[in-house]
Amino acid sequence: MINGKKIIVIMPAYNAEKTLKQTYDEIYRDFVDEIILVDDYSSDNTLNIAKELGIRTIEHRKNKGYGANQKSCYKAALENKADIVIMLHPDYQYTPKLIPAIASMLAFDEYDAVIASRILGNSAIKGGMPIYKFIANKILTKFENICSGENLSEYHTGFRGFTKNVLKNIPYEKLSDDFIFDNEILALMLFKNYKIGEISCPTKYFKEASSIKFLNSCKYGFGVLKVSIQYLITKIGIKSGIFKL
Repeated sequence: MINGKKIIVIMPAYNAEKTLKQTYDEIYRDFVDEIILVDDYSSDNTLNIAKELGIRTIEHRKNKGYGANQKSCYKAALENKADIVIMLHPDYQYTPKLIPAIASMLAFDEYDAVIASRILGNSAIKGGMPIYKFIANKILTKFENICSGENLSEYHTGFRGFTKNVLKNIPYEKLSDDFIFDNEILALMLFKNYKIGEISCPTKYFKEASSIKFLNSCKYGFGVLKVSIQYLITKIGIKSGIFKL
């Protein structure tokens, strides 16, 4: 707890048995009131490891998708009276050591949401991000900033924190169940003028870390372009896509 705010870390998990414990062990428990993991019907031992670690665990009875996993995470966090919700992937690609910093940026009401950027500080390439992903990230981010009028360093990180106010007022349950969910919820936050902060985050790409496959990356990229254009169209007075919600 920071500044009287209850902090819950949520972990959307899928086949994370090789990295879950390492990720969990680096969470500073002095700052975190609760950890909730949602297992999206993993085919490995993720669920049992989570239970052995004593993590509050929710199990999907079928694979619902990355976006649907997050929806279950946020719903559970709000039901457990979270003031601040921080999403941490259990694949150890992002360092849990930044949780206190992210939580502090939110707990003292400086920001409504915080994203941990791999682009700030040039940590992406150093951490092993494939060149094609780095270039795609930069191009998509530039396009999104042009359409939205913002100046974020990236839109595609999976390490994020939110206040309960954001999650209660953004209709996240109506967004995609797929990977594009990440981009949609961020776009809606910007559209509704929530204040979003950024923090530099080192990242690690390695065999056991989860990574979106190439075809899914392409699908995600086209989805980002679609959301950005819908944002721009809506700004000029024609409500489009998720911005009708």
